Amino acid sequence: MSGHTGAGELARFSIAIPEELLAAFDAQIARGGGPANRSEAIRDLIRASLVKDELRRPDAEVIGSLTMIYGHHTGDLTRRLDAVQHDYTAEIVSTMHVHLDHHNCLEILALRGQGSRVYELADKLLGLRGVKHGELTCAATEESLER
Repeated sequence: MSGHTGAGELARFSIAIPEELLAAFDAQIARGGGPANRSEAIRDLIRASLVKDELRRPDAEVIGSLTMIYGHHTGDLTRRLDAVQHDYTAEIVSTMHVHLDHHNCLEILALRGQGSRVYELADKLLGLRGVKHGELTCAATEESLER
């Protein structure tokens, strides 16, 4: 990218990308329901990345949900999950536990607090042996947006 662009001006840049990856990206855009073209899609990805990075600031106030699927017969996993959660009672607003089948459970935690604590909690829980899948989704709180 050369030169300086002011607010509202568009900058053009080139990227190298495998053809298969670009074809899959274009097919996703063509299916609709999202960005109308590559430029809009890439802008959306960049914005999402910047928001995600901003939410990881230690003092950012965030709300979020942590979804985990785990095998409850894995050692003392249930006890270890509880032990970690008891260290974060201020950040855990609510939990929901669902028995999926004889071996697997789904747990969803509603979270609110400083980004550093929320992400720390998620990292600890998702790192436990026996957690098969997990994902943290966060958004800024009203307080964070007003800064």
